[in-house]
Formats: sequence, C-alpha cells, structure tokens
Amino acid sequence: MAAIGDSWSATSSPRRRTCVVIGGRGFVGRWLVLRLLELGKWIVRVADSDRSLRLDPSAERDEAAALLLSQAISAGLASYHHLDVRDRSSVLAVIKGSQAVFYTDVTDLLGQDFYNSYMIIVQGVKNVINACRECKVKRLIYNSSADVVFDGSRDINSGNESLAYPWKYADMLSDLRAQAEALVLFANDIDGLLTCALRPSGIFGPGDTQLVPAVVKLAQSGWMKFIIGGGENMCDFTYIENVAHAHICAEEALCSRIVSVAGKAFFITNNEPVKFWEFISVLLEGLGYQRPVIKLPVSMVYYFFLLLEGIFESLGIAKNSYMLSARLSVQVASRNRTFDCSAARKQVEYLPIVSLEDGIARTIASFSHYSRDSSYGGQGDFPDQSKADWMLGGGKVADILLWRDEKETFAYFLVSVVLFYWFFISGRSFISSTAYLLLMMMMALFGYGYLTSNLFDSNIKTTSFSCFDMQKSIVEESLGSIISLWNRGVHIIRSLAQGEDWNIFFETAVAMYFLKLIVSYYLTFAVGAALVCSFTCFFLYEQYELEIDALEKVLMSGMKTLKEWLVSFLPLSTTPHRRKQDW
Repeated sequence: MAAIGDSWSATSSPRRRTCVVIGGRGFVGRWLVLRLLELGKWIVRVADSDRSLRLDPSAERDEAAALLLSQAISAGLASYHHLDVRDRSSVLAVIKGSQAVFYTDVTDLLGQDFYNSYMIIVQGVKNVINACRECKVKRLIYNSSADVVFDGSRDINSGNESLAYPWKYADMLSDLRAQAEALVLFANDIDGLLTCALRPSGIFGPGDTQLVPAVVKLAQSGWMKFIIGGGENMCDFTYIENVAHAHICAEEALCSRIVSVAGKAFFITNNEPVKFWEFISVLLEGLGYQRPVIKLPVSMVYYFFLLLEGIFESLGIAKNSYMLSARLSVQVASRNRTFDCSAARKQVEYLPIVSLEDGIARTIASFSHYSRDSSYGGQGDFPDQSKADWMLGGGKVADILLWRDEKETFAYFLVSVVLFYWFFISGRSFISSTAYLLLMMMMALFGYGYLTSNLFDSNIKTTSFSCFDMQKSIVEESLGSIISLWNRGVHIIRSLAQGEDWNIFFETAVAMYFLKLIVSYYLTFAVGAALVCSFTCFFLYEQYELEIDALEKVLMSGMKTLKEWLVSFLPLSTTPHRRKQDW
C-alpha cells in the first residue's frame, strides 16, 4: 500500500490514461477498479446503476480496499458516475474523453424479466458500442462468461475458442450474454474501436454474491448433503483477482498485439481443473459444514426441478434466485466443464496470479461470517431453527422427518412401509394382521431368550424387562392429551347442539364428510399418502418455506371469502354477536 500511496503523490504523472469501468460496484467491477488503482497508471471512472459509490458489504469490511478507493477519490484519480446503460445520453456523458472501457455486469439480473434483462444486457451493449465509436474510444473489453458456449446437453473437455454458440440455451441470461458478446466482437475495427471479450468460468472469491452464498444457504437447508450425478465431473473455476488481472492484460494486449487479440474472445480460468463436488466440499468444510455424501441420479434431480418450476409458474408464485435457472444449475453440477486457456496465455499473456488453493483459502476467510459456528445464522438470512423444525418440536421426530441423519430416516421409512404393507395391503383384516404381528413378536422374543440362554456365550445378554416398561410421566402426558381432545370434542358438540356458531358447523361438516370418504373408500390410499407425505412434505417445506407460505395465504384468503359469502345467506339471529345486538 505504501508504494501505491507514493505513486499518487504526483497526481500530474505523465501518460496517465482515463478508463471507464461499467458495473464498477459489482463483483468483477469492484476488483477491477482496485487492480487499476493499484497500478497507478489510470484515472478510473466507476460507473454503475446505483446512485451512490457505496460498494457491496464485503468491500466495506476490507479496510485496505476502502482506504485505497478513498485515497484515489481524494487525489482525483477515481470518480463515481451514476449510469443507466439503457440511456444513450447517459452512456455518452460517462464515456466521453476516455481511452478504454471495461464492461462488466451493471446489476444483479436474477429475478429480472426478459424485457429488462434484454434492455440491460443487449441494448446496453449496443449503447456502449455506439458511444465508444462516437467518442473515439480506442479499446473496449467485455466481461462475458464461459456459459455462452454451454447448453447443458454435453460435456466440455478442454474446450477452446473454436467452440460455436449453441442453438439453444438452458437459461435466458446465457443467451443474452452470448448476443452481447457477439455484438462486441462484431464491432471490432469500426471507427477505430478495438474490442475483445473474456470468458471466465466459475468466478469466486471475496465479495461473491452468488456462488458461495448459494452454497451456504443450500448447506443450511440440508440440500448440500446430496451429490448430483457420480461426483467425478471436472470443472474450471477462476479466482476473482485473476479475472481482474486478465482484463488489464487484455487492454495491454490490444495496445501492442492488435492483430492476434482484437475481435476475439478468450477463456479465462485458474488453469487448475478440479472435481466440481470436491471444490464445493472444500468450501463447505472450510466454513464448518458437512461435505456432500449422498449421490442422486442427474435425471431425477433435473425433472424434479422442472416439475417444481412448472408448479410455481402455474400458481403464479414468484420464484426466488435458487429456482431461477435451476435446470442449468443441475447441468453445471453434473457435467464436465473444462476450458483450454492457451490462447489467453499466448495472445493476451494472461497467467493466474493467485493459485486455486490460495483463492479458496482467501474466500473461506472472507466468508467467516457465513460459517456454521458464527452468529450470522441468527440474524435473519439463515435461521437457527427452521419453521418446519419448530412445528415438529425440534426433537427426535424433527430429526427423522427432516432427514438430519439419512440412514436413520431411511430405516424408519422402511419400517413404516413394511407395517403399511402388513396392515393395509396384505389382504388380511386389521385385527388378523395385529394378531399375526403379536404372535410373531412373541415367538421371536421367546426364541431369542431361549437360544441366548442355552446356545450362546453368557456375554450375549437377553432382552431386559425394562425395555417394555413405560414411564409414568409418559402415560400421564398421553392420558392428558386424550382427555383434552375428549373435552374439546364435547365443547364442539355442545356448540353444534345450541346452533350458535356457523363456522364450527361448516368446519365439522366438511371434516366429517372427508372422514366418511376416507374411511369408506380411500383409507388405504390416505394412510399411504400420509406416510409418504410425512417423510417428504416437512423436508420440502423447510426448503421452500416462503413460496409455500405465500400459497397458503392465497388459499386461506379464498376459503375465508367463501365462508363469509355462505354465512351472509344464513339467519342473523343464530350467532351470539347478533343476539347481543338484538338485546
């Protein structure tokens, strides 16, 4: 930092050039701004869609970065400009007088509809290109993505720049970024503008707002216990500081090696392919979470998310950031995605300045507030106890139904399935099934006691009688619950007999009708559905609590409206409220 401060002492340093970083508050833009300022060769205009210079929360914790930016602003080497890339005049005002433009994401596009995304990505790039041509800007470097050549249908092994754009993309954003990249490359050498595009793969690092937070939230909710596919798929990741370094290398290459760089795209990675799930596991373990262990078939997970998206869309429920591009996420997590960076090394002279191991270590350290042992979970985003866990009492039952221990839960589920078959599908009556089960248990217990006392060594103990004892407190609690239910039933019957409450009447009538249907025709189906739902619904509710609660509010509001409409046709004197008014 001292060297940087010394370089600023002479603000009139010769040959200092002016550049614009569009999206300078974003993940890539922030690191690029800091890297440019460290070089001491640039006057940096930070342009973004937000109206203030306030960077993301992770930058606020980085005192060195904050000091660097503060010093640059005070020395007149950095400035902030509010920019709407959809507004051509706004783009012109920011770019005018600069020699180079770095274009990174200007905003978080997750959750945006197609029109807004198109206007920001594609139309925004068109406006920037036209402004660069009009203002005689010499160089435009566009931060693209390796996703522009990935459609999810096949593996990419050491893919190079000869890969063509797919005919169809798995998600909207990759499609739009591919269009924007093509526009940037096509604009090369028009009105003196030189362009190139960089395609980083799997960007991560301090300040990340997507990959690491998403992985932690999935770990908190229990989804990160599962591996999609065999877990052997290889993937390339890129530490954020290497991405910023690659942009500066590209700008310098456009100055000196125009023919081999201008109008071309280059893949940027850490040059250290790693198993995707091993990378995720190292991140999770570094933050104190369990690494994924259960392998699930890719097709099952893919169609599950496809079905879930269809249900939410048909119900008109807004999907959160984890529902968006769910199919692409499944494909990325299960496919090989490695890229050859030899072109970037030869033409752009890019080499990673931070290794993958060091990058992971720095990322884990920067996200210590996300760790399992931190107090972050009690601050709203990651609750210590989910609503589903609270509903189930937070005890043994909750651990089983929420799949805290997969082996234990599966064992209970298997036993439940066997009992369901024994009592409901075997073709015997309920009494006969119970009698047979008691007979088998009696024979097993007697045989076990006889064999262990006569054939085996004395170190094998017989079953203790205490295993069959029931504590007095448990009996009292059970009897108390039965008495409470009985008294509640008597209260409901008394209210029905007095004809005072139509709400109780409708609730009881509907409940009795459905009970009649279940007992008479659908008892076996209802018990089986209850068995499956008990081991799935609570688990799913814990993952999609907000969406399900929103659906519940809609249904309850509809039922309340219907009930009020029915009650409006009934005699007014039948309710206690109306009688009191008559008096």
